[in-house]
Amino acid sequence: RDWPKYTDDDPPPRLQPESIVYVGLRDVDPLEREAIARLGIKYYTMYDVDRLGVGEVMERAMSHLLRSDPNRPLHVSYDIDAVDPRLAPATGTAVRGGLTYREAHYIAERAAASGNLCSADLVELNPTLSDETGAEDTVELGMQIVTSLMGKSII
Repeated sequence: RDWPKYTDDDPPPRLQPESIVYVGLRDVDPLEREAIARLGIKYYTMYDVDRLGVGEVMERAMSHLLRSDPNRPLHVSYDIDAVDPRLAPATGTAVRGGLTYREAHYIAERAAASGNLCSADLVELNPTLSDETGAEDTVELGMQIVTSLMGKSII
C-alpha cells in the first residue's frame, strides 16, 4: 500500500491510542508498523501469544484498557484473519501462524467475561475468497466467535 505519511498537520485520531490494543499481530505493513509506533498503540504479536500464552496476553490487554477506568465500556473489532487460515480461509489476508481455535474463542470469552463489552464487530470475513468448504468453515467459526463475544462459555 502507498499510504500517506503522517504529519503534525493531520487531524488527531478519533480514538485515543491508549484505548486500543491489538492482539495476535503477525503480518504488519511497514506503514501500519509506523502508525502503531508513532501513536504508541499497545500490541501483542503472535510471538507474545506463543511466549506468554493467550491468557496472560488478554490479562495484560484488559489491564491496559481498564487501567484508568475499570468500568469503561469496551468495543471489540474482531478481525477473522487473526485466526490461522487452516481454520478461517475465507479472508483477504490469509497468513499462516494465526490464532488456534481455542485462542480465538478465549479472546472473545475474556472480553465478554470482563462485563465491560458493550459492542463488537467481526470483520474481514469474505466467503467469496475460498472454496465452499472453506467459506462454510469460516462463517461457522465467525458465528461461534460472535456467540462467545455475547457471553457463551464452556460452562
